[in-house]
Amino acid sequence: MGRRGRLTVLAGLAGLAAVLLSGCGIRSTEVPTEFGAAPTRVGCSQSGADGVAARTAGEFDVQVFLVCTSQLVTVDRTVTVRRDQTSERVGVAQELLAQLSKPLTAAEKQAGYTTDVGLHLKVSGPRGGDPADALRLNTPPDDLSPYALAQIVCTFANSKVATDDGAHVALGGPGDDPLRSYECSDAVKARPGQLPAPAETVS
Repeated sequence: MGRRGRLTVLAGLAGLAAVLLSGCGIRSTEVPTEFGAAPTRVGCSQSGADGVAARTAGEFDVQVFLVCTSQLVTVDRTVTVRRDQTSERVGVAQELLAQLSKPLTAAEKQAGYTTDVGLHLKVSGPRGGDPADALRLNTPPDDLSPYALAQIVCTFANSKVATDDGAHVALGGPGDDPLRSYECSDAVKARPGQLPAPAETVS
């Protein structure tokens, strides 16, 4: 190969190297990093939680289910119930529903919690013909979002509001809305926005 041929080959190799280096540089900027994750989607825990504060008469600790990273997560709350209500399902259910619908604290928001339960929701006891452990909302459960219904069912099922078997919640809407027995399953806790709370109609 003559001198001119060798120079042509060398020039071609240099050009190819430049293209490859340039290409590598471009691709390196497109590699995903781990710095983009929102801090509210990690942990779902609060700092400085006051779990040992003194309780006044009528106060007791409860757990409610809020939404975090598209799952249901328990959060400790303190409610105040009159002494004559502590053994009544309706009184406790009203306090729990109020906790689900109240504005979140700054710590809860920072930890990534949300709630789908609206302030307009109210709960009352059974109407004529209902089982004694039944509860009725002022909105039909079918009209609630999957998240809101899952929050209510799991919060009630995790308390003395649950039916006598301790595993279900007898819940219905106003008027002649069907009364159903809802279950808070592990699948509902894991995917409340995708799976409706399992329910059977109460005769």
